[in-house]
Formats: sequence, C-alpha cells, structure tokens
Amino acid sequence: MNVTDFAAAQWTRATGAGVDPHEYRRLTAGLTSLADWGPAFSRTGHAHNACAEQAGSPVSAGEHLLMAARWFHLSTLAPYAEAGRAAAEADRALGRALSVLEPGARRVTGDGFTGWLRGPSDAPGTVIVVPGLDSAKEEFLDLTAALLARGLAVFAMDGPGQGALAATTPVTPHYEQVVGRVVDALGVPRVGLVGLSLGGYYAARTAALEPRVAAVATVSGPFRLDWDELPAPVRDIMTRRAGGAGAARDFARRVDLTGLAPRVTAPLLVVDGGRDVIPGVTNGEPLARLAPHGTYLSVPHGDHLLGNARGDWLFPLADHLAHTLTGAAV
Repeated sequence: MNVTDFAAAQWTRATGAGVDPHEYRRLTAGLTSLADWGPAFSRTGHAHNACAEQAGSPVSAGEHLLMAARWFHLSTLAPYAEAGRAAAEADRALGRALSVLEPGARRVTGDGFTGWLRGPSDAPGTVIVVPGLDSAKEEFLDLTAALLARGLAVFAMDGPGQGALAATTPVTPHYEQVVGRVVDALGVPRVGLVGLSLGGYYAARTAALEPRVAAVATVSGPFRLDWDELPAPVRDIMTRRAGGAGAARDFARRVDLTGLAPRVTAPLLVVDGGRDVIPGVTNGEPLARLAPHGTYLSVPHGDHLLGNARGDWLFPLADHLAHTLTGAAV
C-alpha cells in the first residue's frame, strides 16, 4: 500500500483518536513514502512537546502533551524501526500531561500491564479500557473522558504486546489472566470492561472467565479470526506483535468466542460498524446473540473503530457502563 492510500485508510482512526484533522491532512500530504510515516508523526509529537514547554498556562501545557501522546502513538501504525521509542514517548507524554491536568491520577503497573487510574477515589464504579492489536491507551483518551464525565474511575491500560509493553512482551490469548491481576492491583470488588478492536475479543473472553466483571462493551471486536483469510498487513502486524509467524498463526486460531459467548453473563453491549468488513474477521453480532444479556448496536455507516460515527456509539456505550455499574440514570 502506498502512503497516500495508507493515510486515507487511517483517516478516521486518527481523527477518532483526537488529532486535529487539518494537521493530519497537512502532515500526510507531504509524505512521499510509507517509510516517512513514523518519523513525520514522531516529529509532530516532539513539536507538541515543545509547545508544552512554551505554553502560557499549565492547562495549555497539559493539552499539548495529550496531543503529543496521540501523535507518538499514531507514528507506530506503519512499520517503523523506532516504534518502541515512539511508544515510550507516547507513554511519557501522557504521564506528564496527567501530572499537570490530573495530579490525582495514579500509575499502576504489574505483571503484564501498565496504565493510569483516573477519576475520583470514591467513584461508584471502575472501568478498564482494553486496547487492541496495534492500539494503546493513548488512542482512546476521548472514550476515557466520556467515562470520567459520568463519574466513573477509569483504568486505561496497555497489556502484553500493546503500547508501552509492545517492545518487550508478545500478545497473549489469555488476557483474562492479565485483567485479573489488574483488578487485584486496583483493589475493587468488580469492574466494567470496554475493549476496542482485538481488545473487544479480550474483553469478551475476560467477561466469560473472570467473575468480577460486572459490565462489558466491545467496539469492532472480532468474534472469530481465520488466519488464512486475513489481509497481509494484518498478518504482518500480528506476526510482529506475537513474535513470529508460527506464534501469530496459533494466536489467531485461539481467537474464537463460540464456546465462551454463552458464558458472558454480565450485561453486554456489542458495537459494530456496517462498513467494517475485513476478510478473515467475523464481527460481533454472534457474540451479542449468544450472550445471555447481549445487546447489538450496528452503525451502518461506521468503519473499523467507528471513528467516522463517534456520536452514534460513544455516548450510548458510556451510558451503558455507567448505568450498569451504578444503577443510576445518566
């Protein structure tokens, strides 16, 4: 894929993550090769870091740092030799932003996970945000904000093979074990889960196997994967994140919720985009149908991660988690 087509394919994902669409257009219009993607996006992240240093107020500095975190993360979407460093820069920028904007935010790190716990210490519910194959906690800041606005505490995490841990750990199909350790570390009796893209599989699997999950939502999550049918770029990403082609093929084979879906007994919202059609990926409708308390929200014009249709799913999803965890109208 050439860089023009790649930039077009990533358009709604990038703008859905919260970067300025005009800045994205200006940056990508100047790229001549896919090899330019990572360095150009990282330079933009550094530019926002520099703006933070010169900002006229702590709030402005924090906002520039949040934007830097987004750009550093997006630099890793194309093959990039410095992807590990860029992910570390994204992680660092997010931490610096929260130290300014939310001094009460707490870094929580354990075996196979790291992330930030945000929100009131006496929140009536806690939600864990689970990223996907090549996403990270920095990509879903707006989702976190929507949950925080409803009075919830939010733990936005990177797990094995994700974000800050991508360079040092491979993906794992046994994500419920990671979430179990997260819940232990947070010290709460129950949690809500929201998983995005492959994170939707992780969240549904965890909800089936971890009894402390009291509410769950998935966005563009796969019900099943067929390795042989997956597009080459997806197989390439999975190969890098799994640590080799054999491990990636085995991982894809395990992504199948057929037997687990009936065990997802917590209230479940499954969100799909009608334009999200990827060969080798079975979308979430069977999960919603087989789960005892599943609800299916299909947005006809939505693409993968529905960055082009955020108003159609973001607020209903946040309401679903808040109402389920607190029992209060939102």
